[in-house]
Amino acid sequence: GEVAAHFFDAVVGQARAAGVLSDEHFTVDGTQLEAWASLKSFRARDAGPTGPPDDPGNPSVDFHGERRRNDTHASTTDPEARLHRKGGGKEAKLAYLGHVLLDNRHGLVANVCVTHATGTAEREAAVLMADASIAPGGTLGADKSFDAAAFVRHLRVLEITPHVAQKQHSAIDGRTTRHAGYAVSQRKRKLVEQVFGWMKTVGGLRKLRYRGGRRVDWTVTFAAAAYNLIRLRTLLRPT
Repeated sequence: GEVAAHFFDAVVGQARAAGVLSDEHFTVDGTQLEAWASLKSFRARDAGPTGPPDDPGNPSVDFHGERRRNDTHASTTDPEARLHRKGGGKEAKLAYLGHVLLDNRHGLVANVCVTHATGTAEREAAVLMADASIAPGGTLGADKSFDAAAFVRHLRVLEITPHVAQKQHSAIDGRTTRHAGYAVSQRKRKLVEQVFGWMKTVGGLRKLRYRGGRRVDWTVTFAAAAYNLIRLRTLLRPT
């Protein structure tokens, strides 16, 4: 884990030394990372011992009528994974959340981390990464899931302007959205999907290969560093 962090920081430092990493305008977002654990392993914490499975390789499990929640159930394969639904109508999966802070100028990853898959994890991780990587006076773009009063308040304490997409009853108003920079942030924030797409296809993170939050975190950190190296190859290519 320490190697992954130092390697990522060295790549970011190279980008900063080359003058291609902004310290002002950023985007934040999170993505669901499917854990290396089956839903069949998600069982009640107080469940007693069970008999031998009918098929050791793929046992039959009947969940009919059982309400399964993270506070009462846990995976026997990866206890740190959480049952998480990406959105309404989506299938719930055992997962972690990967979070990225993206530089708006050239689409470089300025910070990255992994958390448990909870309803508030994206905003909590965003505040931590913003505090570590964005100087006062900067901006942070994000989608509607970040339009929450507490999150906006945290950013204002850090003297960072919240360029979040607005919900119907928004925590930001015309004092923020009237500026041209807000519209630019809304266009630029879609760049973060390129990072997640690359990580899950080329980076091999569509389904995790390791169990436990620490291992997942260093895997995602290495993937972010590799993505930055590919971007730097393009950005620093002699013309």
